[in-house]
Amino acid sequence: MRATGMTTRTIASLAAVLAATLACGNGALAQSYPSRPITMVVPFPPGGATDAIARILNDRLRQAFGQPVIIENIGGAGGSIGVQRVVRAAPDGYTLNLGQLGSHVMNGAALTLNYDLVKDLDPVSMVAANPQVIAARSGFPANNLQELIAWLKANPDKASVATVGAGSPSHVSAVYFGNIIGANLNLVPYRGGGPAMQDLVANQVDLMIIQVAEAIAQSQAGRLKTFAVTSKTRLPGAPDLPTVDEAGLPGMYISFWHGLWMPRGVPKDILARVNAAMVETLADPNVRTRLAAMHQEIPPRDQQTPEGLAAVQKAEIEKWWPIIKAAGIKAQ
Repeated sequence: MRATGMTTRTIASLAAVLAATLACGNGALAQSYPSRPITMVVPFPPGGATDAIARILNDRLRQAFGQPVIIENIGGAGGSIGVQRVVRAAPDGYTLNLGQLGSHVMNGAALTLNYDLVKDLDPVSMVAANPQVIAARSGFPANNLQELIAWLKANPDKASVATVGAGSPSHVSAVYFGNIIGANLNLVPYRGGGPAMQDLVANQVDLMIIQVAEAIAQSQAGRLKTFAVTSKTRLPGAPDLPTVDEAGLPGMYISFWHGLWMPRGVPKDILARVNAAMVETLADPNVRTRLAAMHQEIPPRDQQTPEGLAAVQKAEIEKWWPIIKAAGIKAQ
């Protein structure tokens, strides 16, 4: 009994020493972080909105970290290839992941993933958000949202709606729109937003639900019609465009948002350091101006936290996954 007691005390002491050693090691690691360049994985090809936001953030994050931030574009499979690369990376703070509504919410229902979007990533901060715009080709026979809805109900399956692949935000948004108005829509998949927009402007396809920045410029040039913005408030950059509530489709809110994640298991001190760098970056006037030029809205301070991003992601999963599954949407 005595020997056993001594052994137990010895094991307990060793465990305490080990825990203290690890804690000191983690603290030292956090104090020296970052000591080398950081990689920000953008799970989409260069040229899109996510890539543009990453490059705006990158200029300021370099200052906040005191180290280069290297953007790595890994496209394919709706962003899932790039996200998987992050999930498999070492949780040491040197791999960041800028993702969005499609890659970090909708993919979980539309794709068979080799990772869990919630359990395998640590949220860092919300970054920016913009609503969608319900838009049509310039020659479409409707001049406001009510006329559009009436036409779609009177002509089921006749309207062609451009989408950017199965399970993408544009695809799910179109399904959501059709469900709300009770009309059947002919969904036309494209490989990217560029070709879809080209056909919409060329009057080769009828409708598309797209991000604000893409829609406003074309609308102001008279190359397409815009009927409503999918938010509760009007856009500062397009004050004449009504909200869905004002246009007669109350509650059809769609926010195309971006957030920052890291591999699961990053030390808390390092996670806090990355969050502080992002908060500092989002407070920078130049960053805010450049994001505003893209019609991006900076999230409130309480969403610029790991808990804030986690809450947004959870709420969006609860909203969109049932819609995606009920529609049988499956990306190939």
